[in-house]
Amino acid sequence: MNRWLLLVPMALLTGCNVHSKSPGSGDENVTINADESGNVAFNLPFVNGQVKLPSGFMSNGDFDIDGVKLMPGSKVSGLNVFAADKGSTVNITFTAPAPPDQVRSYFVDQFRKQGVEASLAGDVVTGKSKDGSPFSIQVAAAGTGSKGTIVVHDND
Repeated sequence: MNRWLLLVPMALLTGCNVHSKSPGSGDENVTINADESGNVAFNLPFVNGQVKLPSGFMSNGDFDIDGVKLMPGSKVSGLNVFAADKGSTVNITFTAPAPPDQVRSYFVDQFRKQGVEASLAGDVVTGKSKDGSPFSIQVAAAGTGSKGTIVVHDND
């Protein structure tokens, strides 16, 4: 998983609402939450705050797992990162222009082309990235397309 996701808010601290804090024992967790409007809230061990990213930043995000990107025409609609001493979890919500079956098939096919273990069970694609991080991609119908959630766990 790209660790740069944890560094993005730090680079944007110049134009945001920031409050410093003194980290204490047990206050080492990191959380980052972003929505499709570009609102980002972050809570780091030494600072917390909010920042507003430019319009389109989230929907034009370039996300991938081991070289597999979102289906063409898809847009990121939300991001949540939680990192602690014993691992991290990243949740990404997205919309796609195709029906759920096509989106799920796209992911399974693309992962197999990249040599990544992936399988389909019901409405969920599951697998493990090349570094061993388990992931799941749940896709459901939404209007004329789909909406989905990608969850990646990392135990590092």
